[in-house]
Amino acid sequence: MTTRYVAPKGGRGTFRRIADAVKAASPGDAVVVSAGTYQEQLVLDRSVVIVAEQGQGSVELVGIKGSGQPTIVVEGLECALRGLMVRAGDDSDTPAIGISGGAGLLIEDCVVSGSRIHARGNEAGQGSDLSGYGVTSVLVRRSKLGSGRLAAMHLSGRVRAQVEDSTIEKIDGIGVVLSGGAYLEATRLRMTDTVGYGFRLRGDSRVKLTDSVLRQTGMAGLLLEDGATGVLTELTIDKAGAAAIQASGSARVEMIDCRLRDTQASGLVIQDQAQLTAKGCAVSDSGANGLLLSDGAQATLIDCRVDRSKFSAFHLTGSASVVLTDCLIRGGAEHGIHATGASRVEIDACGITDIGLTSLSVVDEATLKAEDCRITGGTIGVHLESTAAASLETCSVAGTSGTGVELSGSGFVELNAVRVSKTKAAGIVIGTGASAEITGSTIERCEGSGLVVWSGVAPIVTGLRVTGVAKNGIYLADKAAGTYSDCDVVGTKYPALHLSKACTPVLRHVRIRDCDGAVGQDDGAKPVFEDCTVDGVPMAPVETAAAAAGTGGAAPVTVGPVGTLEESMPPEDEKLEDVLAELEEQIGLGRVKRDVQSMVNLMQAVRMRQEAGLPAPPLSRHLVFAGNPGTGKTTVARLYGRVLKALGLLRKGHLVEVDRTALVGEYVGHTGPKTQAAVNQALGGVLFIDEAYSLAPVGIGNDFGAEAIATLVKMMEDHREDLVVIVAGYVNDMGRFIGSNPGLSSRFTRTLLFDDYTPAELVDIFEYHAGEHQYELSADARTALSEMFQVLPRGEGFGNGRSARQIFQQMTERQAYRLATITAPTPEQLVSLEASDLPIDYTANS
Repeated sequence: MTTRYVAPKGGRGTFRRIADAVKAASPGDAVVVSAGTYQEQLVLDRSVVIVAEQGQGSVELVGIKGSGQPTIVVEGLECALRGLMVRAGDDSDTPAIGISGGAGLLIEDCVVSGSRIHARGNEAGQGSDLSGYGVTSVLVRRSKLGSGRLAAMHLSGRVRAQVEDSTIEKIDGIGVVLSGGAYLEATRLRMTDTVGYGFRLRGDSRVKLTDSVLRQTGMAGLLLEDGATGVLTELTIDKAGAAAIQASGSARVEMIDCRLRDTQASGLVIQDQAQLTAKGCAVSDSGANGLLLSDGAQATLIDCRVDRSKFSAFHLTGSASVVLTDCLIRGGAEHGIHATGASRVEIDACGITDIGLTSLSVVDEATLKAEDCRITGGTIGVHLESTAAASLETCSVAGTSGTGVELSGSGFVELNAVRVSKTKAAGIVIGTGASAEITGSTIERCEGSGLVVWSGVAPIVTGLRVTGVAKNGIYLADKAAGTYSDCDVVGTKYPALHLSKACTPVLRHVRIRDCDGAVGQDDGAKPVFEDCTVDGVPMAPVETAAAAAGTGGAAPVTVGPVGTLEESMPPEDEKLEDVLAELEEQIGLGRVKRDVQSMVNLMQAVRMRQEAGLPAPPLSRHLVFAGNPGTGKTTVARLYGRVLKALGLLRKGHLVEVDRTALVGEYVGHTGPKTQAAVNQALGGVLFIDEAYSLAPVGIGNDFGAEAIATLVKMMEDHREDLVVIVAGYVNDMGRFIGSNPGLSSRFTRTLLFDDYTPAELVDIFEYHAGEHQYELSADARTALSEMFQVLPRGEGFGNGRSARQIFQQMTERQAYRLATITAPTPEQLVSLEASDLPIDYTANS
């Protein structure tokens, strides 16, 4: 081997130009270059080594401006560059280093800037076989590629490249492009700040990245197209401008111990027929999905984590499929796993925690198989609305703010050894049209009902245990059916079973213990009880309330409607004058009485104009009652219905009184039917909604109350001639409530204000109740009571007429205690309430 020397000023035995030294060199020679800047173009057509004499960065080689040629063209089999700075000329579309087919180049301790390294492989024999003659080889070691345009490296055809301990940065384009059958193996590569992709692979190209970092790519970190392959180990991708990794066509991605963080779009996008396998990887803070699978893509993940995705952590469409084992999904804004189309999900020993919407959502024709999985927190645990089959085995759902498990699709669902606990709504809901079999499962400490079976559904339930739920253990809606065998219902706050109208379940070996009632059964329900017990005592089938009373010491079976609806029917054929006289007899309410009389005058005028064939003025019969508790709102609402019936403006004039609990359901699909049922019961009369403002709670955007309001508004329009609605509550809250929905503000145009009662009126109310129960106030007691009402605090807990009733009750109790000391009280003493009977320490909150 001969050494050739190059120096800017030349000298004896020294070349002034590198190109001249290369031409004079024989294969295997070394060209040693002194420090300086050399503007020239080199053609390495033989195996030579060019070395910077003073080490890395001392020699700068710059291409010829406007030549359109690479600064270095490599044609030799074994060429090397050591310690050089290579920069392209002004024509940045031209490569800085061009490597011809079959050539070989080592780039060591170099800096390449201004343009790319472009290696071309021979066309013949393209494909995955990179052995033998004609393969272009490139080795980049401890070097920096930067400030380039289009790409830092472009490998096309039969090229085999290695990159070790090197950096790629500030590329106005793509970091590395591979096409054809090119192969790149990179170890400890650091790539930052590319305008385009970090890597783009096309054709049958392959990349193997180990212990490397891609940061701040303008587009996807890795894009694999066609039949490309990526094998990634301990790779970190930070702040990609799109997906961290995107694969399409028939591409394959294999990942081990990789980290994908803070992407602008999804962490992983796998499309078409592409395949992904990942083990020990983490995807965090994705700008969209953690993993998006579409078309026929397939993914298998083992021991991976997906944290804090802005969209669903896993989203599947088309016929995509995913298999997850020992994976964790935590803190996403939308769904944990959302399977749509005809996609397939199989998960084993996985955890899903604190998801914004539904932890596990399967819709359309998607299928699900889940085993030994844990879901905690979030809104809804599992929502299955698919026409295809699904199964959950040994899975748990805990601490959701909504329903634990919802089944609403037509596909058959198997729940085996599923545990649902501590949900804020129902445990398991089987919606209309669903088909399910539940075996050996548990529902405990939920704030709604345990198992809810909706209309027309007939599940097979075996070995279910419901314990400590706040409402019914098993709730069956109208026309529900099914078989319930070997089930336990323990410690419910409502009746253990609620059986709605026309439901026909078979309950076999059901054991009820420590519940607030055994069965709430609507008229028309036809259950079959076989060998069931209540607190250990056999329960016989019951048809009537009388039969329920004789259960031999067992908890009685409640028969009849169960709910919060209260209905009162007015007398038949009563006259308007009689109703108005009864209103006038009410204590206080001066302003309300005047308002009602004004409305009566208006309604009478409307009726006379109609009878005369004249158009009627606009008339809204719906009212807002605004005022504090105990001011007679319910009483006036009842009288108002009777007034409208007497005027011929309502068929029945009855009052149905409801609150939020009678209108708002505890799970999806429950609220609309509940509100409709309340309205239907009120048709022909008045629907009185107390504390109506609770349907629009402050600061809660995703509340079922909004659905109740929307249903109410629609039914008010559908039945505008046969329904009157009165909404009641505090003055300030009612203004906010009416403004919560445009349909409310257009229908409730009149507000009646209910003033607090004066002290004298409260005394009158007291004496009314006393008279009803044959008590009389002594003169001293009346004076003392009046003084008490004058000084009684009128804070938030003050109840107006309710407070008067409470004081009356307390005085009768104190009087009874006083009379107990008298051997034979006289009739006068028995009816007299004295000043000493007043509760001295009474407050509005007592």
